[in-house]
Amino acid sequence: MEPFELKKLTKLYYTIGEVADMFQVNTSLIRFWEKEFNLIQPRKNTKGNRMFTPKDIETFHKIYTLVKLQGYTLEGAKKALKNKKTTVNVETSHPHQELITKLELIKEKLNNLRNN
Repeated sequence: MEPFELKKLTKLYYTIGEVADMFQVNTSLIRFWEKEFNLIQPRKNTKGNRMFTPKDIETFHKIYTLVKLQGYTLEGAKKALKNKKTTVNVETSHPHQELITKLELIKEKLNNLRNN
């Protein structure tokens, strides 16, 4: 399930809270990924608050897809992002979607049996 669409990015800068909301994660995870992946280097305003560009958000989207949707480890995601030949398919549904669908059908059948 996609947390958001990249096409909707209309502002020049986004706060850490806005980015966290886009990905439906905590701000601490955004800060953690910022430290782990040197591809993300947000600007900071005069108060020291992080200001993320749409390019930063696209990078977060790639990381989110690799780690959360495709099941990469952090090291694996770093290698995949470094490897220019590796393409991150952000359109890919959950890697186990077929299994999830089958399990949901089994659950529905079991609920029907229990209720009858």
